[in-house]
Amino acid sequence: MPTALITGATAGIGAAFARRLAADGFSLVLVARDESRLASSAGTLKLRYGVAVEILPADLATNQGLERVEARIADGVDLLVNNAGFAHEKAFLTVPLEDELAMLKVHCEAVLRLTLAALPVIEARGRGGIINVASVAAYFNRGTYGASKSWVLSFSEAVASEMKNPRVKVMALCPGFVHTEFHERASMDMSGIPEFLWLNADDVAKTAMRDLAMGKAASVPGALYKAIVAVGQLVPSSVQQAVNRRLSRR
Repeated sequence: MPTALITGATAGIGAAFARRLAADGFSLVLVARDESRLASSAGTLKLRYGVAVEILPADLATNQGLERVEARIADGVDLLVNNAGFAHEKAFLTVPLEDELAMLKVHCEAVLRLTLAALPVIEARGRGGIINVASVAAYFNRGTYGASKSWVLSFSEAVASEMKNPRVKVMALCPGFVHTEFHERASMDMSGIPEFLWLNADDVAKTAMRDLAMGKAASVPGALYKAIVAVGQLVPSSVQQAVNRRLSRR
C-alpha cells in the first residue's frame, strides 16, 4: 500500500487531499501543528476509508518541526503533498518582519527541504510524486504571498524538468479562490468575491491528481482560472503593477 505525507492536512485543500488519497487506498501521514485536530481527522479517515493513518504534529515555521518531517520522509513515502501555508491580512510594509520570515519558512524553505528529503526516497522506489501547492497568485505580482508562491511554481517546474524517470513526477498546484477556512484564518473579508470564482477543495485535489498522473509540471484547476492565467501572461508587468497599486489603496 503506497504512503502519502500531507502537510497542512487538517483543513481545506490538505484535508481534501487526505480524503482523495484515502479513497484511492493510500496510507496517510498527516502533518499539522494542532495535535488534537490531527487526531480527530485521523479517526474520521480511518473509520470512513479503512486505511492506516499516522499523525505527525509539527510546526513547519521552525527547524525542529522541519527536521521531524524530514526524518519521517526518510523512512519512506510514495507521494508528498506540500500544502501547509498561510496569508497575511495586511500589506507588506505593515506586517512584522518575523511574520514575513515565518511565511517564507513555510512556503519556500519547507517546500525546498521536504522536496529534497523526498526525492531520493521516491527515486529509489522508481515511482511516485511530489505536489507543491502554490497559487494562481504565483502568476501575478502582488505582495509577499504571491512572491512566495511564484517561487514555489518556479522551483517545482525546475525540479520537474530535471526528473529523468517519467514515473517520478513533481508538480506545482496553482488554485484560485477555494472554499476553505484559509481566508477566515487570515481575517480577510472575502464577501465581495463572486461565487463563480470559488472552487471546491475536493475538485481541486481531484484535478491535481489527474494532472500529476499526466506528468504536468503545473496544474491550474478550473477553466476560468486557466483563462485568467493565459490572459494575465499577456498583460505587461507595468499594467499589473498599476492595478495592484489601485487595489492596495482599498
